Amino acid sequence: MIWLLACVSLHVQAPTAEAGSFAFSSADTEQQIPPMYRMESKRFSYNLSAPAQPEPGFTTQTLRFPSPIESPFPENNIVHAVYYRPIGKGPFPTTIVLDITGGDQSLTRMISTYMARNGVGALFMQMAYYGPRRPPGTSMKLMSTNLLRTLPGIRQTVLDIRTARAWLASRTEVDQHRIGVMGTSLGSLFTALAGAIEPRFDRIAVLLGGGGMVEGFHAHPQAKPVFSALANYGFDKDTIAFLLAPYDPLTWANRLKGRRVLMLEAANDEIISPEMAKNLWIAAGKPEIIWFECTHYGAIAHLGEALRRIKDHMKS
Repeated sequence: MIWLLACVSLHVQAPTAEAGSFAFSSADTEQQIPPMYRMESKRFSYNLSAPAQPEPGFTTQTLRFPSPIESPFPENNIVHAVYYRPIGKGPFPTTIVLDITGGDQSLTRMISTYMARNGVGALFMQMAYYGPRRPPGTSMKLMSTNLLRTLPGIRQTVLDIRTARAWLASRTEVDQHRIGVMGTSLGSLFTALAGAIEPRFDRIAVLLGGGGMVEGFHAHPQAKPVFSALANYGFDKDTIAFLLAPYDPLTWANRLKGRRVLMLEAANDEIISPEMAKNLWIAAGKPEIIWFECTHYGAIAHLGEALRRIKDHMKS
């Protein structure tokens, strides 16, 4: 099989290192977007590395481009991504892939590998303050009790996702009519949020996601320290809900109505509750939803079926 792929690749121009620019166009859609998430038309520079040693069916390249938002931390102002490109000329359906809260990113890299081996390009994009975007020598995180950093970081990540989509749209090997976004757990919240904000996403896949963050997490044992810390600064539940509303996917979920959305949820989820998933599903116009009989972490047993469904969704 590897020999066959190598022979095929001889007839297709192999990926090379690139340094260039791409355009983000606000076009006529920007006035339909909530003001805090709007962007002006702009050109962005980018650097794409030479491909690593080819894997069976795909190549990987590292991508760098400047974030449209400038935070106080230089490391966070460069968006880092890995581009998983199927071997061949294309055009390929392609999706941005967003990570979970913690871990070593192996799950998201595995998801991207699965997509690329099955004919769907994948761009694994680091969210704000993740991986190489975290200032060295710190334990800084995107989601924390420091709302002065967390809330701008959420907005920055959404705009980074919009910019990453524009980069994909500039690629000749990418199918312009099948550019998607998908994420798991925390990444699913950003998927629903960015997918709702950016109307040009053609496919959206939410894996273990939901909406209504304050209502859903306020009584959660793992979230109690966060809400207790905010209470020490005078933030009660209603105040927190008011502050977080613009950053909650449930607020903008009505923008997903009529869109190509797939939700895959855990019926016994102890992190993002089934109620949060149902709230997002209803607000989004009741798109296709698949329920797995498992917990949040138990969903790993159903990952194969979930990825198959997401792959088919992106290729549909």
